[in-house]
Amino acid sequence: MPSNHYLGNPKLKSANVPVEFTEEQLAEYIKCQSDPIHFIKKFVKIIHVDKGLVPFDLYPFQEKMVDKFHNNRFVICKMPRQSGKSTTIISFFLHYILFNENVQVGILANKGSLARELLDRLKLSYENLPMWLQQGITAWNKGNIELENGSKVLAAATSSSAVRGSSFNIIFLDEFAHVPKELAEEFFTSVYPTISSGQTTKVFIVSTPLGLNQFYKMWIDAEEGRSNYIPIDVHWSEIPGRDEAWKQETIRNTSERQFSQEFDTEFIGSTQTLISGSKLRSMPFKTPIHSQDNIDIFEQPIPKHMYTIIVDTARGQGLDYSAFTVIDSTQVPYKLVAKYRDDQISPLLYPNVIWKVAKHYNEAYVLVEVNDIGEQVATTIHQELEYENMLMMTWKGRGGQQLGGGFGKNSQWGVRTTKQVKRLGCATLKTLIEDDKLIITDYDVIYELTSFSARKESYEAEEGHHDDLVITLVIFAWLTNQEYFKELTNIDLREKMFADKMREIEESYLPFGIIDDGLDEEEIVDDTGQRWQVERVDRMLEEQGRHSFF
Repeated sequence: MPSNHYLGNPKLKSANVPVEFTEEQLAEYIKCQSDPIHFIKKFVKIIHVDKGLVPFDLYPFQEKMVDKFHNNRFVICKMPRQSGKSTTIISFFLHYILFNENVQVGILANKGSLARELLDRLKLSYENLPMWLQQGITAWNKGNIELENGSKVLAAATSSSAVRGSSFNIIFLDEFAHVPKELAEEFFTSVYPTISSGQTTKVFIVSTPLGLNQFYKMWIDAEEGRSNYIPIDVHWSEIPGRDEAWKQETIRNTSERQFSQEFDTEFIGSTQTLISGSKLRSMPFKTPIHSQDNIDIFEQPIPKHMYTIIVDTARGQGLDYSAFTVIDSTQVPYKLVAKYRDDQISPLLYPNVIWKVAKHYNEAYVLVEVNDIGEQVATTIHQELEYENMLMMTWKGRGGQQLGGGFGKNSQWGVRTTKQVKRLGCATLKTLIEDDKLIITDYDVIYELTSFSARKESYEAEEGHHDDLVITLVIFAWLTNQEYFKELTNIDLREKMFADKMREIEESYLPFGIIDDGLDEEEIVDDTGQRWQVERVDRMLEEQGRHSFF
């Protein structure tokens, strides 16, 4: 006589086992079918770290999550550590596969082992359901389960290959912020068209932040209404038992920075980046107005505006990117208006792309980094394509490279990124960006800046990251210090920045009354009437201004 239990497991029902409902059970079944929150609260059990196997009594924010999952196709959740986020969504999936026929759920995580652990949690809750609520089991494996109603659940690492060729009704991306950027981008490039082609297909993304990566981009897009994703932001204080005392204890056992990222859910990058973390987080990115052939355009050329293109060249072997940025250098603030980035283009074809874009942007000035294969690119643009607005460098002994200077044995088309160039370029770039003198709204550039960190005596991309776009900005920043560039633009950057800083300093003293009696000391009367003896204010302002730059 065949067993009513799947493979002898007394907690699992086999397929094709008839169920006779009592009136009470039938009424309960119908209620559970229409109300996932009721189903979870009444029938789902989970493992509590202290209490063992207990009913899943949803917190208010977890009920909100289930409701959003149930009624929306696309949901993205930014949540603190240890908030029960994965347990909540797994419980919803349990309801989904029980009460829907022939549906397929993909549980994807940054690691395959984590995805399978989530599947194990679903299995545990399934085993503790009453038999009359269960569907019969047809497959119960390490990485997938199948029910007799045709519904399936697959667990795998996040990648395009994990879901390619399958037709999923729901894809769940757990801890998506921990998926490497290139892998995350590839996933959505190859998989999302298939997902979105359906009328009812759902995508749920749940993660704790980890820097300004693909998850960050998708979250900001959702918050600002640039996508169809419904954002859910959960604060640590919404979790019962977490109060100010808990916060302080957690900080003592970890750190302020770790708490901010993992519990306050702030998007924090490296602490040693060239650009400060606070500035990086405040830099908004925009969707390009036009994208084609690896060129992203944010602003079309404006008549009579001057544009500068800075070029970095790779060998086209998929290791590094050939990249260039187009900067409106007509006036301060400068503005990044377009960029190109491709890791496959041959150095033989690259000059034609640069030439075409340079012609488009009012015959832009072009400066090529020539440390490696870039020299070939610069020569091709100037000689074969006969492009005139190429920028030339002249070697001046200890003075290093200088823009301009005419033809000769000490001249070259392009610039070599020496220690001197990079040092001055990095210092100037930091000032330009943090003082809003260079406006950047491109996500790829901002992302590279989040991993452009101090290493030894310089700055470079952290391991596993790229800095090809950032290097073009470093070179541009160095260029703004060149006298010939100032003549081209008729802008003296140092003087403008100094004047702006001095104005800020002076304005900061406006609330105070200054009394000058001609003596060496001065009195300042604050807005409470209290008198302070200080150094001469003009001397102090002079010193502050002198040390504010470079």
